[in-house]
Amino acid sequence: MEVIDIASQPPYDSKPIVLMIGKFDGIHKGHQAILQTANELKREGEALAVMSFSEHPLWVLKQDEAFKRKITPEDEKIRILGQFGVERYYRIRFSKEYAQISAEEFVMEHLSRLNVKRIVVGEGFHFGHGQGGGTKELGELCARIGAEVTVIPLVTDNGVKIGSSEIRTDISEGRVETAFSLLGRPYSVTGIVIHGQKLGRKLGFPTINMGGVDDYVFPKPGVYVGTADIHGEPEGKSRYHVLISAGYRPTVDGQGYLIEGYLLDFSGDLYDRTVTLTFMHYLRGEIKFTGLDALIEQMKQDEVNARRLLSVAPA
Repeated sequence: MEVIDIASQPPYDSKPIVLMIGKFDGIHKGHQAILQTANELKREGEALAVMSFSEHPLWVLKQDEAFKRKITPEDEKIRILGQFGVERYYRIRFSKEYAQISAEEFVMEHLSRLNVKRIVVGEGFHFGHGQGGGTKELGELCARIGAEVTVIPLVTDNGVKIGSSEIRTDISEGRVETAFSLLGRPYSVTGIVIHGQKLGRKLGFPTINMGGVDDYVFPKPGVYVGTADIHGEPEGKSRYHVLISAGYRPTVDGQGYLIEGYLLDFSGDLYDRTVTLTFMHYLRGEIKFTGLDALIEQMKQDEVNARRLLSVAPA
């Protein structure tokens, strides 16, 4: 996929495109409906393109901590979009100056530089200074540059609105099963295995400590059941069941939020390897135990509960 960074205006481009505009954080079922429609509208010789932000506007403008982290950090978002056939990604480096652009200026001085044949957005799409432009205004303005606009109705799941904000809340409150339903895939984080205190090994539960995951939305502190995918392993030997501990480790006076995983029936060294941890089920909340013995007993019970849930017998 070609990634084109935009600090002010996009470069002139004659390639005909079907353009999707939005934040696309999570690439959830609502986003997937937009991608599917754009694929259906694309004609021979046209390319699928997405225009999105490198950072959430509410984080840039208001430093709103709820939007500092992402469901799908930038590299992961680009990879998933590529799987849906997107060939070009216009990445807007959002700034306070960019936020001052009016709806008319955005279309007439920015989109007009591209050979846009069709634009696909979701219901509720707003753009321009103060998000003053809606889908009706987008259609009227884009008609002046010869681009058709298609608006995708709001997508729901069992009556629940599918939106990135709702999914963020589900993840941060431990409702990973609900997030799974809205995303269309389980929530996961990908990082590099780093060295830690090696306390888990001393306790009989060697864990992998995940580094490079600070850009992700943090799940509610607690213990989860999921899978661990080890990148670069031979096919068929890369996925393991895993107990995931996410949180602040109050029993051992942990410093900061940490995500770590105990891979069931695995032995080996994964330092500096890339691993994806997928959150499938919330098992319990984070507990401050009176000592290490109580922690070990609970970890043993967590493994029993996980194996029962997964129908996996001890090796």
